[in-house]
Amino acid sequence: MTTRDGQIERRWEQLHTWGPYGLLGISVVLALASSGLFDYTAAEWWTGWGLAGAALVLQLWWHGTRSRRPGRGRTPSRAGTAYYVVRWAIGFALTWIDPFFAFYAASGFMDADELIPGTVAQRVGLFASAVTVAGAQAGGLPLGSGLQWVLFVALVAANSGLQMAIAHLTQQETLRSHERNETIAELERTNTALQQALDENAALHAQLLVQAREAGVADERRRLAAEIHDTIAQGLTGIIAQLQVVANAPDLATARTHLDRASNLARHSLGEARRSVQNLAPMALENDGLPEALKNTVAEWGERTGVRAEFTVTGITEHLHDEVSATLLRIAQEALSNAARHARATRVGVTLSFLGEDVILDIRDDGRGFDPLALPDRTRTGGFGLDGMRARAERIAGSLAIETEPGHGTALSARVPLVRHE
Repeated sequence: MTTRDGQIERRWEQLHTWGPYGLLGISVVLALASSGLFDYTAAEWWTGWGLAGAALVLQLWWHGTRSRRPGRGRTPSRAGTAYYVVRWAIGFALTWIDPFFAFYAASGFMDADELIPGTVAQRVGLFASAVTVAGAQAGGLPLGSGLQWVLFVALVAANSGLQMAIAHLTQQETLRSHERNETIAELERTNTALQQALDENAALHAQLLVQAREAGVADERRRLAAEIHDTIAQGLTGIIAQLQVVANAPDLATARTHLDRASNLARHSLGEARRSVQNLAPMALENDGLPEALKNTVAEWGERTGVRAEFTVTGITEHLHDEVSATLLRIAQEALSNAARHARATRVGVTLSFLGEDVILDIRDDGRGFDPLALPDRTRTGGFGLDGMRARAERIAGSLAIETEPGHGTALSARVPLVRHE
């Protein structure tokens, strides 16, 4: 409920509480001021003041009852009906004695809906109050002439019709207000449930990233083991072979040739070791975002292999979560490494696309391609490969798609959710 609604509610509460007192006071003042206009008998005089005192006592009693029942003070009840009937009877008797007490009798128009349960009973109460007020308006009770009766009937119809119309409109407004409050309460419950769902989703997302990070560590270990086997271990094997030839060389020229080969193999193996160590953690992401890191990676790869390599960014660039950036960078590095080893490509294109809620990394080459159904099974000593790249993407709720065939190049596309940097 808004502050304005609360103020209106308090004003209505004050009107229903103090209104009967005010109307009774107005009736008493007018009765005293006009006492010379009516020829009261002694019995009518004392009866009138006795009834006025009874009306005051009745109001004080009902006021005290409402105060003791704050949660039910404006709820229709049997006690409220009894109070309404007694108040109407006192008002009717006072109006019979002095028409100016019709002001007090009119208090029945104010609170019939709050005192009497049931719509029909409320309408009866309004009609009874209209009879009392119309009698006073027609010249006072009892009615003497035929003209007074005609006027009385017309005034009863006018008063009761007007009050019942107002009661109907008030009831409709109350129903609308109740429905509006129910709608607001339902929206609040829905918003609360939505916020809880968002909080749970954020917690699950954080848990997913933690699991992805842990799984990534294990993958890095396997990848590094495969890197060592495919590069450093093979290089060392070659060095040993060359040195064995040197040991049995028949002349110095032959020994020098094989020593040069061993030296070249050692340099190459050292370079591979350094590359593997650098790839263990995404050093390229320490100072740059993913687009800049990919741009540098592609440029360095092109210089090292002599293959024409191009990098493109499309869409509105976002600052991605570290795990998303690391995953896409690793996939790009592995794809470029595979292209260098197996594709025999003359041109490679890398595209990073920001598409709303997704990020897409595309790597295309014009190499010799391959048959995706004829790939050998991955062994414990094999390279990271396509399965590893697909596993990386899937660990952060992404996917990896490959299009290739022998002689027509390869297109690799990794799609992952766009998770912004926290």
